[in-house]
Amino acid sequence: MTKSIRPLSPRTQVRRQPSRGAYDRDTIHAFLDAILVGHVGFNDPEHGHPTVIPTLIARIDDDLLFHTSRISRLAEAARGAEICVSAMIEDGLVLAKSAFHHSMNYRSVVAFGKAREIVATDEKYAALTAFTDKLVPGRGPHIRPPSAKELNITAIFALSLEEASAKSRTGGPADDPDDLSLPVDVGVIPITRHMGSMIKF
Repeated sequence: MTKSIRPLSPRTQVRRQPSRGAYDRDTIHAFLDAILVGHVGFNDPEHGHPTVIPTLIARIDDDLLFHTSRISRLAEAARGAEICVSAMIEDGLVLAKSAFHHSMNYRSVVAFGKAREIVATDEKYAALTAFTDKLVPGRGPHIRPPSAKELNITAIFALSLEEASAKSRTGGPADDPDDLSLPVDVGVIPITRHMGSMIKF
């Protein structure tokens, strides 16, 4: 049996369709490895309102990584404050007999906590390599590594996944019995991410 990340917390427990929730490391890691973009939510300390910033995410072990400018409002908010990161990948459009039962197949992760800013040079290199390899696996050794100046102006944060949950939907539509005789086609339209050939400049 796969070990759970931790006992459920009020923030991570999936309440709507709880059967779709998962809390084990393997599932959460696999979902995050397939998702390119996460959304970091925080209370903007300067403007006093909730803010959500989309950003590239990566993972090393049980840490979710994101980066930004060292002087950005995201960096300011992430230093010691509670944040929430959500990420989702769409797998298919679920077409039903009725408008109400149309849905989507997906994989998602939500994580809560205080992010740790990565400051050690070797950890920063490792994190930036993880971001590069997330985009194009194996590209890291073929490109110029970050300079000292680039490292200095980049803030990288690691959010532990100890308070996280995954949620997903698979399968076809769940139509009402009274609708089954309606002459409407139903099914799933798959959504896939296709990586084309690089357009060179």
